[in-house]
Amino acid sequence: MDRLKDKVAIVTGGATGIGEAIAKKFAREGARVVVAGMEQDPVNEVVDEINKKGGNAIAFTGDVADEAGAQECIKLCTKTWDKLDILINNAGIFPEVTTIDQYSIEAYDNMIRNNLRSAFLMTKFAVPELTKTQGCIVSAGSEAGKLGIAQNTPYGGTKGFMHAFMKGVAVEQAKNGIRANCVCPGPIDTAWTHKETSGMDEQMVKMMLEATPLGRRGTPEEIANVYLFLASDEASYVTGALFSADGGITVAKGSVGSQVPDELKKQPKGELELEHEMEGATEMR
Repeated sequence: MDRLKDKVAIVTGGATGIGEAIAKKFAREGARVVVAGMEQDPVNEVVDEINKKGGNAIAFTGDVADEAGAQECIKLCTKTWDKLDILINNAGIFPEVTTIDQYSIEAYDNMIRNNLRSAFLMTKFAVPELTKTQGCIVSAGSEAGKLGIAQNTPYGGTKGFMHAFMKGVAVEQAKNGIRANCVCPGPIDTAWTHKETSGMDEQMVKMMLEATPLGRRGTPEEIANVYLFLASDEASYVTGALFSADGGITVAKGSVGSQVPDELKKQPKGELELEHEMEGATEMR
């Protein structure tokens, strides 16, 4: 329960999906957490939920893909708690699912802004503070950044950028005691992977699950557990890593997930009470 005791963390995209799980997991493990999200996100609700459980969280509502917004987020953190130990670059969107010839330029530009510019700015402005604490950065990669992803090819491209970006930051900032890593999830049980809440159709969902050796979606908490390890002192010798937590999808060939018996496809119960895992950004913002 105290793996992040006395640590201060910022979690961007921290109010929904995997971000909500990260924020609540970190608070449960003793961190003080800035939950950062857009105005339309349930940021204040997540902060209230954390604090009611005995955690310590504050809200930042704004656009961290905007230079002023990113700076304000860092300043809120350091003004409140005098330091920053952990930056989680989790903000991102999954706005369209279609072939490249049909993919809108508006969606592409919007995704570049939300998935990449936000991480660039937050990293840029966080590094001076992380140098003071010999802190760490953990960013949202993806199996799509390793393999590519059909019918959302630009999304896979943004994750490939994130992988290379974090590797470069890891090498560049090691002299300052800063570690930088990526978590690379596979299909997770959020709004992004359900046909009712994203642009995916039934056939795409079927193929996604069959291509996953474990035969199921991961849970947001399972991914938050990996973020917890990489953000903790237990990972003190880990930097520049692309940490796969993808149910085996990056090593699979064919529809191996269909071979898994139903009783083994059950998700673990977990410890967190997640209220907003199906509220992730599947639209432009």
